Amino acid sequence: MGFERCHPAVNFLYFAAVIGGTILFQHPVFLAISVVCAFLYSIKRSGWKAAIFNTVLLIFAVGFALYYSSYHHFGVTVLRQNFIGNNMTLEALVYGFVLGLSVTGVMIWFSCVHSVFTTDKVVYLFGRISPRLSLFLAILLRLVPRIKKEARRINTAQQGIGRGANQGNPCRRLQNSIRIFSMLITWTIDSLTTASESMQSRGSALRGRKAFSIYRFDNRDRAYVVALFGCLTAVLMAVLLQQTDIIYDPRIMMTPITAMSYLFYAGYAVFCLMPMGLEVWTQYRFWKARKTL
Repeated sequence: MGFERCHPAVNFLYFAAVIGGTILFQHPVFLAISVVCAFLYSIKRSGWKAAIFNTVLLIFAVGFALYYSSYHHFGVTVLRQNFIGNNMTLEALVYGFVLGLSVTGVMIWFSCVHSVFTTDKVVYLFGRISPRLSLFLAILLRLVPRIKKEARRINTAQQGIGRGANQGNPCRRLQNSIRIFSMLITWTIDSLTTASESMQSRGSALRGRKAFSIYRFDNRDRAYVVALFGCLTAVLMAVLLQQTDIIYDPRIMMTPITAMSYLFYAGYAVFCLMPMGLEVWTQYRFWKARKTL
C-alpha cells in the first residue's frame, strides 16, 4: 500500500499543506527541505523522467536568480556590476533564487499530485460540493496523458508523408512542428467538447447525485492523519516562534538558529517525507512477506 492507496481526503489534506508551506515559507532551510523531499518523492513515483524534469527546473531556478539580481538592486552587499553597470547584490541574488526555488518546489509537488490523484478521487472529493469543478478537474487530469499520446500519433502519421517534426531542414522542421501543434490544439478542443457533453448527458452536473466509490476511512488513514497533524503542530510552533521569518532587504536577517531550530527542521522534514516513508515501508513489508513464503 503506497500513499496513493490512502483515502482521497488524506491525500488532499497532505498536498494542500505541503504546497501551501512551499509557497508561504521563504526561509532557505524550510524551502530546501521541501524541494529536496519533493525531488526524491517524484523520482520514487516516476523514475528517471522525473529526475530530468526536476533537474531542468532547478537550472531554470538558478537562471532566474541571475536574471533577478541583474535587474533588482536592493541590498547592501555588492558582488559585482552587470554589463550595463548596475550593481548585483547578494541579497537580490539569494531572494531571486528563493523565488525560483519556491516555484520549482510547487511544480514538483504538483507532478506528485498528478501521479497520486486519479479521476475517481477527484470526483469523490468534489462531486457533491461542486459538480462542475469536479467535471473540470477530472477532464483535465485525464487529458494530460491523452495529449502526449495523441501528439505521438499525429507525429507518426505526419512522418509517413515526410512532414514529421524531425524531418527536413531546420526551417521545414519548424513548419512541421507548427502544423502538428495546430492539429493537436484542434484535437484537444474537440476532445474537451465531446467529454463535457458526454459527462453532462450522464448527469455529472446534478447537485446531490450519488456516485459509486470504493474509499473507506479506516484505522490506517486515522493513524496517518494523527501523524500528519503532529508534524503540522511542530511546523506551527516554528511559525509562532518566528523560526520561519526572514528579511532580504536591506540585509539578510532571520531568527538565530538554536538547538530548538533543528527540532523544527526535523519535524518539517518528517512531514515532507511522510509519503516517501510510507511507500518505502510498504515495499519493505511486501519484500519481507515474500521472503517468508
